[in-house]
Amino acid sequence: MAHVIVGGGLAGASAVEELREQGYDGDVVVLGAESYLPYHRPPLSKEVLLGKEEADGTDVHDAQWYADQGVDMRTGSAARRIDRLRQVVETDAGDVAYERLLLATGSEPRRLPVEGAVYLRTRDDSRALRAALLQQPRVLVVGGGWIGLEVTAAARAAGCEVTVVEPQAQPLLGVVGERVGSMFADLHREHGVDLRLGTSFDGTPPVPADLVLVAVGAVPRVDLARDAGLDVDNGVLVDATLRTSDPLVLAAGDIAAHDHPVFGRLRVEHWDNAIEQGKAAARVMLGGTEAYERSPYFFTDQYDLGMEYVGHVPREHLGSVVVRGDLAARQAVVFWHDAGRVLGAMHVNEWDAIDEMRELVGQTVDPDQLSRRTT
Repeated sequence: MAHVIVGGGLAGASAVEELREQGYDGDVVVLGAESYLPYHRPPLSKEVLLGKEEADGTDVHDAQWYADQGVDMRTGSAARRIDRLRQVVETDAGDVAYERLLLATGSEPRRLPVEGAVYLRTRDDSRALRAALLQQPRVLVVGGGWIGLEVTAAARAAGCEVTVVEPQAQPLLGVVGERVGSMFADLHREHGVDLRLGTSFDGTPPVPADLVLVAVGAVPRVDLARDAGLDVDNGVLVDATLRTSDPLVLAAGDIAAHDHPVFGRLRVEHWDNAIEQGKAAARVMLGGTEAYERSPYFFTDQYDLGMEYVGHVPREHLGSVVVRGDLAARQAVVFWHDAGRVLGAMHVNEWDAIDEMRELVGQTVDPDQLSRRTT
């Protein structure tokens, strides 16, 4: 029997790499619903939309690499059902038996009943959106989260008029809090964006728009796991080692609701998490028992702002913030803490700060020292 990976995305590709890196020479089968080989998604809302990179250039590896690694890579082959009793994954082309199974089915955009709305998730989505932006339509972006703001920046770079509708008082309010969220609001207003905060969207555009992009979050693809009888609650529930309620089945990436040893139960939808959890899951598939303890990490690029973030900050602690530097000038390092215990850290255009940020997350530090600390 093979080690089988359901999901042809980044987590699955990383798991394949790690299986071979660890010396596993048995059968590996990857079942990917998309017709493409695994690819990186961050460029889809950044470099591809800006015309700096082609969508076809986002592959993790080319087909020859998988062939050289002896991987049975089946694109356009969706898993239909998991029979845990027989240890098989059922597909339209037949059953695939597994010794260990990794679920890495990812997430999909949360949809709204908006006629003609577009969404950004796949390579095809990004390619089509880039072509549309070049026609300089009037763009309405529904949602002031990471994807919505990155698309907004790309649309402005293409010369589009852009209106953003966000029901919260600031963009990214639930992620970075009011003070840092206001920095992102100022950034987009300075670039000519009509930013309408505290505004609910009922499906009727508040301004004339030729293109409506809906970016109101994502939902994990858990139907396969749920139908197989695995424990599911806002993702596939996994323990600290990424095992599901069935010890022969693991989950990684967007769908994994992970019992993190430091941060508690959380589900992370970012690029770095897919890479690192894919690797960690592969090691467990080979008999490893190490808990996955890496702090969540993500980044964004919007106009001249570059940002990296490490950690996890619950909403109730977003107000406990220390800023070193000048947010208004967009040159700063930000820390969130709980009575001095650093929960998360973010830099804005301070590229030498990432190592310090990783070091401090989880540590207890006098907040006054955070504002003055130098490396």
